Amino acid sequence: VFPLNLAPGRSGSIWRPAIRGFPAPNLRGFRRTVPSCLTCTGPFCPMPDREGEGRADFLKRQAKLQRSAGKRHFLRKGKGRMGDVENKVALVTGGSRGIGRKTAIRLAKAGYDLVINYARNEKAAMAVKEEIEQMGRRALTVKANIGETEKIREMFRAVDEFFGRLDVLVNNAASGVLRPAMELKENHWDWTMNINSKGMLFCSLEAAKRMEKNGGGKIVSVTSIGSIRYLDNYTLIGASKAAVESLTRYLAVELAPKNIAVNAVSGGAVDTDALKHFPNREALLEDARNRTPAGRMVEADDIVNVIMFLLSDEASMIRGQTIVVDGGRSLLI
Repeated sequence: VFPLNLAPGRSGSIWRPAIRGFPAPNLRGFRRTVPSCLTCTGPFCPMPDREGEGRADFLKRQAKLQRSAGKRHFLRKGKGRMGDVENKVALVTGGSRGIGRKTAIRLAKAGYDLVINYARNEKAAMAVKEEIEQMGRRALTVKANIGETEKIREMFRAVDEFFGRLDVLVNNAASGVLRPAMELKENHWDWTMNINSKGMLFCSLEAAKRMEKNGGGKIVSVTSIGSIRYLDNYTLIGASKAAVESLTRYLAVELAPKNIAVNAVSGGAVDTDALKHFPNREALLEDARNRTPAGRMVEADDIVNVIMFLLSDEASMIRGQTIVVDGGRSLLI
């Protein structure tokens, strides 16, 4: 399930398996099926090894030690606008850069442990993980193309194995082909819709299965103003984001009995790495600077502020809504 790499053993001369995103313990005396220690984020595991201990017994012992120790090795209680988030876990798709990265960092500051999904840039994902761990939180990175349902299932199995629960999902990952409608091909449609729409749906369904076991949860998806307004070269992405907003409404109703709140945030032009792929990037930025009624461009933190609000207890009665964060720009289109 987890991408494997190699890390030096305690002695520095022995090599042992390690799960990306989490240091493995000294495996002396363990069966090879034991993947990692689940009790700390430090370079060395403080827990004793046990000769011949199987994976199931190992995990039960670790859970018992965590409870008896008050989770002192890695948990810090967070409370406030987000409510009691002790031991809660959030998954951010596309969490290695841009809005996803900022959302992951803010969630960690609020007291959540994090799962950072990424598609290609492992270095960026690991940098986010390290920053989160420096706050005393746990973090797991999972490489997965969410346009493929089997990769989605593998990612959630990794979450189950590592954390055993999920409380928050932020559907942030997005991709797409930027071309005029007459230049589009079938594979362009498939790529864009699979990641942006199908990925959002099946990530949400897998997340809901876990959230229901915890008594509820929150799902927030990131969309864009191109879902309801025309933007040059945005045909496919706009359609896929419109689907995300429609799915948000349907999921909000169907998941409400499970105490799962579902909403979306739609942003105006934000100068992130994603915007660099737009052929008309400079025109979009110039328009946002000069024609936004609020007097400035939307920044990534503006989007994150609304995501965090929708994940808070104060937003519990907001369901199935897409909150537009564009400084009023769409009012003039």
